[in-house]
Amino acid sequence: MTNEQIALRAEGLFKVFGKRGSESVERLRAGEKRSSLGPGTTAAVINASFEVNKGEIFVVMGLSGSGKSTLIRMLNGLYETTSGSIYIGDDELASASKTQLRKIRRERVSMVFQHFALFPHRTVLFNVAYPLKLQGVDRAAREAKATEILDMVGLGGWGDKFPHQLSGGMKQRVGIARALAADTDILLMDEAFSALDPLIRREMQDQLIELQQTLGKTIIFITHDLNEAMLLGDRIAVMRDGEIVQIGTPEDILTDPANDYVEQFVQDVDRARVLTAGNVMEKPRAVVAASAGPRTALRTMRDTYSSAAYVVDRDRRLVGTVDDRDAIKLARQGERSIAGIIKNDATSVQDDAVLMDLFVPAVESKLAVAVVNDQNKLVGVIPRVTLLAALGPGPGATEEITLPQQPLPTTEIDQVLAATTDEKGV
Repeated sequence: MTNEQIALRAEGLFKVFGKRGSESVERLRAGEKRSSLGPGTTAAVINASFEVNKGEIFVVMGLSGSGKSTLIRMLNGLYETTSGSIYIGDDELASASKTQLRKIRRERVSMVFQHFALFPHRTVLFNVAYPLKLQGVDRAAREAKATEILDMVGLGGWGDKFPHQLSGGMKQRVGIARALAADTDILLMDEAFSALDPLIRREMQDQLIELQQTLGKTIIFITHDLNEAMLLGDRIAVMRDGEIVQIGTPEDILTDPANDYVEQFVQDVDRARVLTAGNVMEKPRAVVAASAGPRTALRTMRDTYSSAAYVVDRDRRLVGTVDDRDAIKLARQGERSIAGIIKNDATSVQDDAVLMDLFVPAVESKLAVAVVNDQNKLVGVIPRVTLLAALGPGPGATEEITLPQQPLPTTEIDQVLAATTDEKGV
């Protein structure tokens, strides 16, 4: 990843509250545990290093006391670092003057808080436009921009209301709108949805994903909710006792946990909402070319213990399916092409489809569900048993799923293949 693609970089961050912070850092670097630092000294963040790429949602996740909220306050200079460096572009926060730090907060980093932090006696429009006021934007321009962003977050027409007239979800939308109005490079969100009830929280999560797809902001999102982290995060940093114990994609965290702590943490994750078709698909085997003949198709179905096969064109784009009964009939008629029996009934899903969207296709499909990419090329298949296994006990489980016995090839297919000559040029 080049520097131009990195929005924020943290190197060896430590935050120690209490006396003798530098001495504590050296002790921690030497391998001491934070519990040994003594009363009155708390190591909230220990040797944290990571990079956040431009345009991604980077989630920092951990239980209470893990250090995640301290970390995010270090990222915009609310807390000074005890040791380490934070780079936002070419700006380094630890060496920035107070004037430079205020400029960075106005122009480079904005924040959405858990409890909204709105001005209670000011209108919604004023609250959203406030960052632009700090930037010196004239009133007409900042109110026009604020109105535009309120429409974007679903609060069009609410600009003249006051915070006490809004629901919790609406207040949080105002908080997000205010952060977006600042038009900063990075958006920090500290447990932004945790104060909301579950239904409104899910609505806000969906809206954040939608906004991100439109605006492509760099977002650092703090949460203690693993399902929320898995839903929102392009990558996730898992914290425990002040340290980052694993950084990876949601799939990495779920399928390849770095240690027992992460493994236990992910046991109750809704895997159907995290894993995608591309994560669990198998190599397709019952596949024939659209230019093939019926005997070639029958041989493929016999060898793969299947009563049907997927048909692809020369570029491996999915065309349809062909079944053994039609192929047998065609072979007995002496035909040398399956073109007339290809059915346009292939059940396919995109490779980025989450598993919860695969249940109906899996039930309806006579074959394993086909997985295609955005060019409609066949890249994999998901048999029903594979789908069930993927939603199974998870890491560390001892249960095994036994594949059902496949049917033997029919003697009818063998008879047809024995009675006909091989096809040429297929």
